[in-house]
Amino acid sequence: MKKVIVLLLCLFLISGCGERVKKTQTQTKEIVATTEDRIGDNGLWCATFQLIWNDLKNEYVKKDIEIDNDVARNLNKESFKESEISESYYYKKYGYATPELKSEIEQSLKEKFNQESEILDEFSWDGSLIFYTMLYREFEFEKKFDVLSNNDFGKYKNIKYFGISPDSKKELKNQIKILFYENNQNFAISIKTKSNDEVIMYKNPSGETFDEIYKNMTSKEKNYEGEIYMGDNDEFKAPMLSLNYKREYDELENKAFKTYEGEELYIYKAIQTIQFDLDEKGGKIKSEAGMGVKNTAFHKPSEPKKLYLNDTFALFLKEESKEKPYFGAKITDITKFQ
Repeated sequence: MKKVIVLLLCLFLISGCGERVKKTQTQTKEIVATTEDRIGDNGLWCATFQLIWNDLKNEYVKKDIEIDNDVARNLNKESFKESEISESYYYKKYGYATPELKSEIEQSLKEKFNQESEILDEFSWDGSLIFYTMLYREFEFEKKFDVLSNNDFGKYKNIKYFGISPDSKKELKNQIKILFYENNQNFAISIKTKSNDEVIMYKNPSGETFDEIYKNMTSKEKNYEGEIYMGDNDEFKAPMLSLNYKREYDELENKAFKTYEGEELYIYKAIQTIQFDLDEKGGKIKSEAGMGVKNTAFHKPSEPKKLYLNDTFALFLKEESKEKPYFGAKITDITKFQ
């Protein structure tokens, strides 16, 4: 299976998000940093935060980041790396947080994705360290599914759906592959797109982490010997999704750790956002992650000095050992002195 599948798989495990209303949630624990973090009834994961953690760990700290909690320990495992995603899917940058770097990031996002960042203004552009990434992807199904009648989703009412009904064109079924089917409460499917992406949906997933869920699903797929294509009387429906979530990893912030050289650092801000839309035509995902890092003895560096005497100035001459100058001039009209 294509490596990008795991980026999308996790987004379909959210119950109660079927309404086509953009939902903005902040400070939510429903976003997890890694596929090894435990999730509850609802959960989201995207690789963006892991990618910037890898940069901080490998390019600057050059060893495990010693923060004493499970989030940091799981991130140190680097369960997702750059090699597992194509460069066209994401933009990543780290360096000293100057206004010039901020402008460079903004320009690069515009050129690569025609997108703007929604988190860069939350960081201090004061010469400390910044680690940033954006993942952006749009995909279309090979054939547009039908919009179905509103229906229930668990205990939730009047949820909007798309899919395949008995009246739908047969060609719509060709873009669905059945990964395994035990019964109508336990199955997984894959939907083709026009691009290099597959959309996987796994009903009633088994596992306490996304890693466990994915492994359980692929194990069932490997052992499945039934039909992999939809039959004439088979139907399919999925809820339309539109979500916008943000998490600040306060469990990683303001905790000192050391680099391999003994420099003491702390993360003053760690943010991740995930936006996702899905309907009968296809979908779109946008995720940002950023970390601001400072030295515990950090002092704001001076701005580059340009000592240009190119406007009114005063000039004095004085003996070093004397208190008062012996010559003074104030120059405004430079043409009188050249």
